[in-house]
Amino acid sequence: MTPPDREGAANPPEILSAGVIAARVKSLSEEIAAANAGRNLHLLVVLRGAFVFAADLVREFHARGIEVTVDFCRVASYGDGTEPGVPAVELYHPETLTDRDVLIVEDIVDTGIALEALLRAVNGAGPRSVASAALLSKPSRRRVAIQADFTGFIVPDRFLVGYGLDYAGRYRHLPYVGSL
Repeated sequence: MTPPDREGAANPPEILSAGVIAARVKSLSEEIAAANAGRNLHLLVVLRGAFVFAADLVREFHARGIEVTVDFCRVASYGDGTEPGVPAVELYHPETLTDRDVLIVEDIVDTGIALEALLRAVNGAGPRSVASAALLSKPSRRRVAIQADFTGFIVPDRFLVGYGLDYAGRYRHLPYVGSL
């Protein structure tokens, strides 16, 4: 998906406001906590896009007295482009996943190919359980039958940036999700 020629846009139009996102992250943290009562979650945060979502999610867990551990991974499927390729999964510390209750934290499930590859890699590390949380889901682009266990928002088929999502490394800093 190629974004419109808005590369120079300082403030892309808002799709989801910072307030709407904060409220949904709070309710999502409650859903995840309820579904994982009694478990010590090990968050596996997908870099780079999910770092803002993960930070807010961790703070919401802390506010509820839930302790979590955090690690990071990388799933490269876009590079600097806009069309997904074959994902390369990098688990930086796969040994930390063994016999743990893992929650994959993803920014967006688009085609589903990256999440499918990541689930395969994580399951290969021998976790006790695996679940996934994605801030955004774009089912209209799905190429494989997969969805996150916990989803913040269903979004339209537009090129989205902000709140960690980028276009060629830009716009991650925006406190909202916008469209190019």
